[in-house]
Amino acid sequence: MSESFASTAVLADAELGPFNTFGLAARAARLVVLRTAADVRRLAMTPGWARTSRLVLGGGSNLIFTGDFAGTVLKVEIAGRRLVAEDDVAWVVEAGAGENWHDFVRWTLAQGWPGLENLSLIPGTVGAAPIQNIGAYGLEMAERFESLDAVELEGGEARVFRAADCAFGYRDSVFKRHPARWLVTAVRFRLPKRWAPVTRYADVARELEAQGIAQPTAQDVSDAVIAIRRRKLPDPAEIGNAGSFFKNPVVDAATHARLAAAHPMLPAYPQADGGVKLAAGWLIEQAGWKGRDLGPVGCFERQALVLVNRGGATGADVRRIAQAIQADVRARFGVELEPEPVFV
Repeated sequence: MSESFASTAVLADAELGPFNTFGLAARAARLVVLRTAADVRRLAMTPGWARTSRLVLGGGSNLIFTGDFAGTVLKVEIAGRRLVAEDDVAWVVEAGAGENWHDFVRWTLAQGWPGLENLSLIPGTVGAAPIQNIGAYGLEMAERFESLDAVELEGGEARVFRAADCAFGYRDSVFKRHPARWLVTAVRFRLPKRWAPVTRYADVARELEAQGIAQPTAQDVSDAVIAIRRRKLPDPAEIGNAGSFFKNPVVDAATHARLAAAHPMLPAYPQADGGVKLAAGWLIEQAGWKGRDLGPVGCFERQALVLVNRGGATGADVRRIAQAIQADVRARFGVELEPEPVFV
C-alpha cells in the first residue's frame, strides 16, 4: 500500500526488520525512500509535513527498535562520489549521504587519497558518519571533516555546515542532539597530501608487525584494521548486532587513579582535557559478561563490547541486557556506561 508526499512515493505499514542490523522486527506507519537532495526539500515543503513524527534512517547500524514507529521513516539512499577540490595540502572529496561508508573509504584509497583508512569496515552510511562522529583505532571522523550539506526537515532550508557548526564531540554532534531536525544529504572530507599513518593503537601496530610491515601505506593500515575488525566483530549478515554497543567512558584523573590502584591491568588513555578514557569492553569482560546471554541477546564471545541477537530478540530484550551490564559495571567499578545506539 502506498500514498505520496508531494511527488515522493510513500510505503504504508512498512517492515523495518531488513533496515536495522540488529535484526529487530518493527514496522513504520510510513516509509519514504529519498534518493536526491531535491526529494528531501520537496518533502520538507509539503503542507502538513511539519506535524509528522519522523525518523531518519541510513544503514540502520546504530538503531535499536523497541516497538513499531507511528510516524514516517526517511530512508536515505542519496548516492554519488566525487573530488570537489584540490590544493597543495589536501584533496576535498564528497559523497552522497546514502553511500556505504566502508565502500567509500576503500574508493578514496583506490584513488590515492589517504586519510580515512583507520575507519575502514565501520558499518553504516556516509550521512550517518558525522551524526555519530564515528571513530576507531586512533582517528575520529571530525579530524578529516570539511563540511556537509543538510536540509532542515521543517521548511526545506538547505544549509552548509562547517566543523564548528556541527559541535562534534565523542560519538556526538549537533545532529545527534537534535534528531530529525536536519537531514544530511552530502558530506565532504579533507584528505591530507602530507599523510602519515596513525598506528598508535596497539592492535594496529601488532597487526602490521605480524605482517612484517615497518613503513605502512594507507592501504596497509586499512587492510590491518579490516583484519582486526573481522576477527573481533560479528558480521551483521550472519548474526544481528549494532557493532560496539557502549561508549568508552571518560573519567577524571582521581577516579582513574583509584581504579588503576585496584586494577593494575586497567587499559586507560589520557585525554587532552585531563580526563582518562577507559576501555568499556575490558570493564564488561571483567564484570563477567563476555560470552554470556540474557534471554535471546548475548554478549559476543570474541568482543565484550558487542551485543548480538541470538534469534527472535526484541528491543525490550536488548534494553534488559544493556541495563544489566550497566548495573554490574557500576557496582564493580563505579563507572557509568552509555549505549552508543539510539533506542527508538
